[in-house]
Amino acid sequence: MSSHTTPAGTAAGPRAARRRLIRELLLVVSFFTVYKAGRLLSTDRTEDAFRNAARIWDAERFLHLPGEGAIQRLLLHGEALVTTANTYYAGVHFPATALFLIWLYIRRPAHYLWTRRVLAGLTGAALALHLAFPLAPPRLLDAARLIDTAQVYGPAVYKATPAEDTLANQFAAMPSLHFGWALMLSVGMIAATSSRWRFLWLLHPLVTLLVIVGTANHYWLDAVVAAVLLGAALLLVPKPRTSRPDADPDRDTGSDPGPTSESGQDLPVRGLPRPRSADVAVGAGQ
Repeated sequence: MSSHTTPAGTAAGPRAARRRLIRELLLVVSFFTVYKAGRLLSTDRTEDAFRNAARIWDAERFLHLPGEGAIQRLLLHGEALVTTANTYYAGVHFPATALFLIWLYIRRPAHYLWTRRVLAGLTGAALALHLAFPLAPPRLLDAARLIDTAQVYGPAVYKATPAEDTLANQFAAMPSLHFGWALMLSVGMIAATSSRWRFLWLLHPLVTLLVIVGTANHYWLDAVVAAVLLGAALLLVPKPRTSRPDADPDRDTGSDPGPTSESGQDLPVRGLPRPRSADVAVGAGQ
């Protein structure tokens, strides 16, 4: 009987794994498609986007935030540096997030589900804000006096003007999902690993922040709002109930039972009185 059930049970595992993988792929692709389509709904709100941009710019000056131009001037010290920043903005965002999710799916399934739900909550909230508060990026705002580094030095992921861009919504600056996703990547890797170097993952959102501001694609407040939304998502989504990552499952975490003899009996511990039962036994033997 076991010769008939074992092959079926063995085959059921890979089939179930394939179904789960296909389901996850369809779920992620569907959600991303809805998000991209939803962002395009506010592309024709040009007047609102520039009015909001002026408000954000004035609010940052009121709050005495450092000017975005200070970061851009650092990048413009060398063409190689600004080109690297443009490449980081264009080429790291999606691949890094995808590789992060794939690694979690394979190595930390519980953390993958947690991360997917947090990212879905963050992205959904971002879409709602993009629709409610269209915002032109600082590279399009005359008052900012910033250079569109992607158009000048390349590579560019957007058209020169929003009217020419039919595939992207350039008025979806707040919040910055470049920063929000990068911050979640670092949080997820810190939570899912136990290496003493795991906090170095925080360099990714830090570099991303400098890149999105220095290339004039985002305001400081775009990153602040993204961090607030991510914090809310982390508070609302239950954390994965798993043991410490990479912990030794065979390690004894209980108290030391004390020395025993080869027969399994407890041996007396030096400095402690012998149990009464043992004294009685000794007396009886004499």
